[in-house]
Amino acid sequence: MSSIKQLKKDINNEIGDLIEDIYLWELSNPTADLSKSEKLIDEAILVFDDLIQQINSVKGDDVKAQFKKIEETKAKVIKDLLKKSAKL
Repeated sequence: MSSIKQLKKDINNEIGDLIEDIYLWELSNPTADLSKSEKLIDEAILVFDDLIQQINSVKGDDVKAQFKKIEETKAKVIKDLLKKSAKL
């Protein structure tokens, strides 16, 4: 497992890249309905906040298992967000 600091950086980078891609899509499609892309950006920000909150609330004996679960959750939600952004 990577460090907590690195995990937070990875989450920030992956979600930041996704949001940047959505903004680029919006710029290249100025006549498109932007409500879906704005909802996706809002969802990505909520996912970011949730993952960081999960990391900050890790306590107890089985820390490795908790972080492994967070990493699995991160992979799943990022994959879901990428699928949604591909449908734009």
